[in-house]
Amino acid sequence: MLKYLLICPLFLLIISRSAGQNTLDDYLKSASENSPLVRDNQNLSKVSELEAERLHAFYKKAQVNLTGNFLFAPIVSTDNNQTRFESNPTNANNYLGYDLAASNGGVYQGLINFSQPLFNGGKAFEEQAELMAETNLNTAKLSIHDLEKLVTDQYILCLQDQNQLAFADSMTSLLREQVQLVKKMVEGGLLKQSDLALVKIELQNYNGLHATYKGTYQRDLMDLNVLCGIGDTTLVMIEDPGLKLKQEETNANFLQKYRLDSLNVLATQKVFDAKYKPQLNLIANTGLNAVYAPTIPNRFGFSAGLNFTWNLFDGHQRKITQKKTEIQLETVSFYKENFQTQNQVRKARVLNELKSYEERLVIMEDQLREYENVMRTYTREILQGQLSIVSYITTLKNRNMVQRDYLTLQTNRLLLINMYNYWNW
Repeated sequence: MLKYLLICPLFLLIISRSAGQNTLDDYLKSASENSPLVRDNQNLSKVSELEAERLHAFYKKAQVNLTGNFLFAPIVSTDNNQTRFESNPTNANNYLGYDLAASNGGVYQGLINFSQPLFNGGKAFEEQAELMAETNLNTAKLSIHDLEKLVTDQYILCLQDQNQLAFADSMTSLLREQVQLVKKMVEGGLLKQSDLALVKIELQNYNGLHATYKGTYQRDLMDLNVLCGIGDTTLVMIEDPGLKLKQEETNANFLQKYRLDSLNVLATQKVFDAKYKPQLNLIANTGLNAVYAPTIPNRFGFSAGLNFTWNLFDGHQRKITQKKTEIQLETVSFYKENFQTQNQVRKARVLNELKSYEERLVIMEDQLREYENVMRTYTREILQGQLSIVSYITTLKNRNMVQRDYLTLQTNRLLLINMYNYWNW
């Protein structure tokens, strides 16, 4: 009967002719492709990369723009005891209106402006954006890894259901044969009618168990499809995942998060430090710049120069920020060390459990082989009228309890392997 734990008849699980076999890799691929969280983090990484390009253009590339200004500021002049309206005043002394020193009587500008950064802290902003893109990609990688564990766990549960369904089917087939055998012996007067009734009752029990396992498998398979974003509701057969322990001891992928956290803290400090660096820009413009309308034709020209700023003192804010950065780096380092310690213990515990499970599986396999021999002997004794059906049914139930425990133990072993592989990453 042990072979039924490893092989599930195809006709039990394939409901539709169009349904194909599915492997764990198929489901993992679908889960990765259909996960909104993974797609979100991947898109955030692309956005950060574009932001790095924008910052590079902002801090390194020349900026050219067109500006225009028109200000009309007429006055009412009272010079020489004459009151008159002047739209373009020149040398008025007594007048009503805006102060000519402030308005110049108007502004007429149409300029093409050019600005080229020569020296600034823009590189720090670019590096921060690039690092954010890398962080988002790593977050997507972590999300995929978490999703793979969930999908694999659910796949293992489906495999357990499938094997239980195969077991129940093997038992119904066996009991159907026993019903026919006992029926013939009852007709021959070798067994009683009550013996036949007992075998039929046991067959009905396994028919009910078969229906229960089938319903459980349908439910768990639909849950697996939900996790993977698969819209298909066909009942299909899945393959043994063949999970094995990752032998190489590693924490590299998990530790990548702490490396990026540290770099992000340092990048934030660099961005803050950038404002303390000298800022130098070349500026130039050309076009119309006039304050007196009649002279506009003669006021086309150009100008050029340098703009320089340098923050010399702001109350020791830079030193305070550096202390904050040191504390944040210490926190990241503490989290990293704590994770390494916990993960080492966690993996050791899983390995110890696995060792215990494998020892128990060996014992159960021996038990099942012994039960196989006993059941064959009992079948011969029933044919010879040397054994009662009650004893046969009792032994059969005991053997089946061991088989169910064996299936559960196999499932738990696979779940432990998946857990170890998840943390050994």
